[in-house]
Amino acid sequence: MSVLPTLIVFDLDYTLWPFWVDTHFTPPFSKNQKLEKIVDYYKKDVPYYKSVPEILKKLKEDGIQIGVASRTSEIDGANQLLNLFDWNKYISYKEIYPGSKITHFQRIQNISKIKFKEMIFFDDEYRNIRDVQELGVLSILVKNGMNFEVLKSGLRQFESEHRSLSDVKKPEF
Repeated sequence: MSVLPTLIVFDLDYTLWPFWVDTHFTPPFSKNQKLEKIVDYYKKDVPYYKSVPEILKKLKEDGIQIGVASRTSEIDGANQLLNLFDWNKYISYKEIYPGSKITHFQRIQNISKIKFKEMIFFDDEYRNIRDVQELGVLSILVKNGMNFEVLKSGLRQFESEHRSLSDVKKPEF
C-alpha cells in the first residue's frame, strides 16, 4: 500500500510551462481555433511542458488535490493560460501573486485545512524550495520542467518519509 500526499502544489513558470509569463509573452492570450494552439497578443505560440496535462489528469483521477502557487506579477495572464490550457478543471487551489511562497502556502493551508506534511511542492527555484521546506512541506526542485519521472521521484520520496513504523515489515528472528 502506497502513501500518497493529499495535495500537490506546482509553481507555474519553468515548472508547468517553459517561460516566465510576465516577461516572455504579451497578454492577452487566446486560442487559435484553426491550429488548436494558445497564442499571445502577437500570435506567438505559448507552449507548456508536454507531460503536464497527463500529470494533472492522473493526479486528479488518483484523488490527489492540486494547487498552484506562483510569484508572478502577471496574475491575469497566468490565470488566463490556466483557463485556455483547460487545466482549471484539475486545480482546487490557486495562489498567484507576487510575494513569498510561504504566504501562498499559509493561505492554501488555511483554506484547505490540509496539513503541510500532507503536501508536496514542485518548483524550479531553490529559494522557494528552501522557504516552503521550512513549513514542513516536502519540496522538490524541478530542473527541466515537470514530467512523470520528476513526479514519481517526488511521490517515492513522500512515501519514504511518511511510511509509519507499523507499515514497515519487521524482521523475523
